Amino acid sequence: MGAARDQDTHLCHRCGVTSSTVRGRGRIDLMARFCEACWNVFANEMAMADGATAPPRPDPCPDDVSWIEPPTCPRCGAFVRIYPTTYDRWVSLATVEMPAKDVPEPFRWRLMRLPDLSRTPTDIVAVRVRGIDPLPGEPVVPAHRMMCVPEWGEP
Repeated sequence: MGAARDQDTHLCHRCGVTSSTVRGRGRIDLMARFCEACWNVFANEMAMADGATAPPRPDPCPDDVSWIEPPTCPRCGAFVRIYPTTYDRWVSLATVEMPAKDVPEPFRWRLMRLPDLSRTPTDIVAVRVRGIDPLPGEPVVPAHRMMCVPEWGEP
């Protein structure tokens, strides 16, 4: 029985093709088994729907000891927090939490610590609040695009 289940480990759940690039994708509970091409299509569709279109943070050099400033929004100049999503794309979030009643549904995010053996948080991902609505006073992190106020005269 185990041998029969092992045969589909290289089968993409989206296109059905067997390939060496097929593997479990996603950061939490491995969302599905996709080949590289199908994963990029799926993750990009999710990112566009959620507004997770921020560029990834640069990897700091381990030998660089200079101060790292938080990134700023190019449109409004406010500080933003950039986090990876569960589907390996990046989202710009506001620097404050707000009650769920003050944040429209498409802009609600939560920060979640990835499960690890260590007690110290090693990686945090942004998870879009879906399915069950949070209580009105429950804190959520709004997407920065909800709070972005460009200077007057800009489109």
